[in-house]
Amino acid sequence: MLDIPLLIEFAASTVLLRESHRPSALRIIGNGPPGTFVVFPDGLRVSLPTDQIVFADDHGGRARVGFGGMQFVGLQDEQLMFLRVREVLPEEQLSPARSHTMLLNPKWVTRIAAAGHTVWLSTLT
Repeated sequence: MLDIPLLIEFAASTVLLRESHRPSALRIIGNGPPGTFVVFPDGLRVSLPTDQIVFADDHGGRARVGFGGMQFVGLQDEQLMFLRVREVLPEEQLSPARSHTMLLNPKWVTRIAAAGHTVWLSTLT
C-alpha cells in the first residue's frame, strides 16, 4: 500500500491524460499547472485538481491518483465529495480560480484510501 494521504482508484479501463506545459513569452499570472484528466472508455474526461496530485499511475488497467492536500468527506447529493484542506504547491504556482471542492460520480471510482486505509469501496460489480 502506498503512503499517500488520499488515494483514489478509478474504474477499470481508465487512463490518465496530462496536458503539457506550454511556455509562453507572455507573462500570464495565476494560470496554475497544466490540466490532468481521467479518461473513461466512452471518452468522458474528468478534470482533477492537478496542483494537489502527488502520485498518478494508470498501469494495471485503471487510473490511480494520490492527492496531498485533499480529504474525502463522504457522499453529498449522491456524489463523492472531497475538500481541499491544505495546499501542496507554493501560492505563486496556484491558480486563483482553483476549486476547493471535488465531486466525483461513485460509478467512476472503485476505491478510496486515506493514509493507507480503505474509507470507501464501490458496491458496483
